[in-house]
Amino acid sequence: MQRIIFLIMFGMLLTLSACNKTGSVTTASPIAKENSAAPDISVVSITDGSTLKLSSLKGKVVLLNFWATWCPPCREEIPSMMKLNSALLGKPFQMIAVSMDEGGKPAIESFFKESGFSLPTYLDQSGNAGKVYGVTGVPESFIIDRQGILVKKIIGGIAWDSPEVASFFEGLMK
Repeated sequence: MQRIIFLIMFGMLLTLSACNKTGSVTTASPIAKENSAAPDISVVSITDGSTLKLSSLKGKVVLLNFWATWCPPCREEIPSMMKLNSALLGKPFQMIAVSMDEGGKPAIESFFKESGFSLPTYLDQSGNAGKVYGVTGVPESFIIDRQGILVKKIIGGIAWDSPEVASFFEGLMK
């Protein structure tokens, strides 16, 4: 019995440690810093293949989230991200969920089909976005105000649909 418990705990530990490593991302010289201009990045939409430049979103509050389909904390926060995105629809807000999946578009589409989840998802085809933002694991999120200033970095998953989070975003949109 103790051996089974040990194996279960060991498996959980491996799963959690996997979420803290993205493999190809390094933190040698991240440019993104709180209370500074958010570095410009380009990501590609999985929906239509269009390129989105972060700088084109000035005037909107941006939630930039780095995630992966294989990460349990990422999976846990997706429903609350979907609720936040719906609640802020039509307001000066843009969610950018950047997938760190090595399987690219097919892996993400398969995950969304199986889970019933949906996010405005983008790919970092160059691999630069995660490096520039100093991403060391997933999920990691960055909140950028309407002037393009990085106001908050969040490591780990949170309840994006909480009243406190909604109030924070509403304040940034004024």
